[in-house]
Amino acid sequence: MKTLWQKFTAAVPMPFASALLVAVAFWGFIAWDQSHWWGTKEDYSFGWLVPAFVGFVIHDRWTRITAAAAACGAPDGARAGGSGAILLNGLAAGSMIAGAVLFMIGAFYRAGAGPSLPGTLALTLGSAALVLPLLFLNAPEPVAGGAGRSVGIFEDVRVKLVSLFVFPALVWLVSAPMVSVVEQNVSLFLLRKVTSVVFFCFDLLGMPIEQQGNILVLPPLADGKPNQVGVADACSGIRSLTACLFAGSFLASVFLDKLWKKTALVAAAMMFAVFTNLLRGLFLTAWAYNYGHEAIEGFVHDVAGYAVLGLTVIGLLCLLPLFNLKITFSDDDEGAGAPPAGAAGV
Repeated sequence: MKTLWQKFTAAVPMPFASALLVAVAFWGFIAWDQSHWWGTKEDYSFGWLVPAFVGFVIHDRWTRITAAAAACGAPDGARAGGSGAILLNGLAAGSMIAGAVLFMIGAFYRAGAGPSLPGTLALTLGSAALVLPLLFLNAPEPVAGGAGRSVGIFEDVRVKLVSLFVFPALVWLVSAPMVSVVEQNVSLFLLRKVTSVVFFCFDLLGMPIEQQGNILVLPPLADGKPNQVGVADACSGIRSLTACLFAGSFLASVFLDKLWKKTALVAAAMMFAVFTNLLRGLFLTAWAYNYGHEAIEGFVHDVAGYAVLGLTVIGLLCLLPLFNLKITFSDDDEGAGAPPAGAAGV
């Protein structure tokens, strides 16, 4: 009976199988490092799903991966020639050098300072820059006597093989916390926009409201107590933005084939996240307007937050059929209104 390793190397050649196992080891280390932030920062709690989704994508694409590996080893495998080959090899070598430097910086940072945002970012960037060229350089070679066909770099069978691992290699950048200064600036920008839009909508409807920074002052409660809503950092939208970006990336990776379609769906996920978070701000403010600011704490606040992700996923699922829609015109359609041959027209 064949062992699991024998079955694995029978599906893909040993050099590529070994490179893939090294990639899995990198991803395991990155998951261990990022797990600190997944457990301490609610904005990135979705990261616990990333390893499972990476495994699912590789399993889902395994037939395509083995077919692409077989194409690399075919005698007539299409490979970039001349300047194209030099460019691809140069990019792979440069990426591995840069990735190794970044990974070592992150590793020393992790060893000396423990979990840190710069260290996590360096480790994540370094692993991504290492894994993809590692798989490219270890792609199966043509069998003995095969010269292959010279093609452009995007038609190279090795590029097509490595492209199947773009999501598993780069999705860790979404689950890794951004450097604090970048995250704070993005959060502050979104916070201001949410506050301004909510104030504008209520003011447009003629409902008494006052804006004081990121505080929305509402009419006093029935007992005379002040009623105000503070748009805190957690409500700015950074949490929904990162989670929706991850959801859009996963759906694009699994259900779409063209690069422009994947990019468009990810961009749509970001727009959905911003729009639904504005709706969330309007809903919570309206709830506080009618029932008081204490009424939006706890259950109502959390449900509204999860609804942002749910509505975004539903919106993206509705977009998928549009991206996969294919419209064709055939000669039969053009001649559908013409009378059959030999028949008299009216």
